[in-house]
Amino acid sequence: MPAPTWSSAKAKVQLKLSVQRLRTVQQKREALAKSSRRDIALSLEKGKIESARIKVEAVINEDINLELLELLELYCELLIARFGLLDQNTREPDPGIKEGVCAIIYAAQRIEVKELHVFREILVQKYGREFSTAVMENRGDCVSDRVLKKLLVETPSAQLVDGYLTEISKAYGVKWSSSAKDEPAKPVGMASCVIDLLTGLLQDQTQTPEEAPDSLPSYSEEGPSIAKLPDLPPTEEEDKATRQTTSTTTAPKDNPGDGFEALARRFQELKKH
Repeated sequence: MPAPTWSSAKAKVQLKLSVQRLRTVQQKREALAKSSRRDIALSLEKGKIESARIKVEAVINEDINLELLELLELYCELLIARFGLLDQNTREPDPGIKEGVCAIIYAAQRIEVKELHVFREILVQKYGREFSTAVMENRGDCVSDRVLKKLLVETPSAQLVDGYLTEISKAYGVKWSSSAKDEPAKPVGMASCVIDLLTGLLQDQTQTPEEAPDSLPSYSEEGPSIAKLPDLPPTEEEDKATRQTTSTTTAPKDNPGDGFEALARRFQELKKH
């Protein structure tokens, strides 16, 4: 006869409840994972690569946990299908169900499914604390490697993270590749406009006199004529320098390097306002 604490009816009902609960938890977590993937795609689209990578690590861990839940559900279904072996009065489980029994005793307390916790206690009472302790210590490698791997706590590799990001970007039609993750962000606003202006002036200084545009600022010994820059009224010194340049019949030779340095200094002053 089975041990006095063993109840076939209770064990069978608890097994079926565990299967139903495991499926419900999987469905809820899959829905949350889908929402997380949409958030990751949005982060990629906005260029928030580091934020996307952190979120992907959480998604990877959640996927591994979902695989563990699926494994435990399969083991519960196996025990239901072979319940006659489970109902035997033996000190150790039959080889046909031992893998499932060991997996549930070892992993059930590591997941948040109360119904499975109850069934685990039923198994512990049936087979005894000594057997359960041996399972928890994985003596004789009685716990499946698939279960052990799902319970490992480790940081996902960079290759795995990139693989997830690539697949998510494809699924949501976001243009992204792993080679683009280190691109610096472009300046915006006033700083962007002034930097573009400085870059254009630097390129203009390398042109020949025939190629140079008519709007290129003239230079004098006092430095560049800032009055030619848009939306910037000339100062008194600049107005004086302009009058001196206009009254002179022959302008001195330009020094592009010195002029650009003066303009750069003016740019630094603009940034302070």
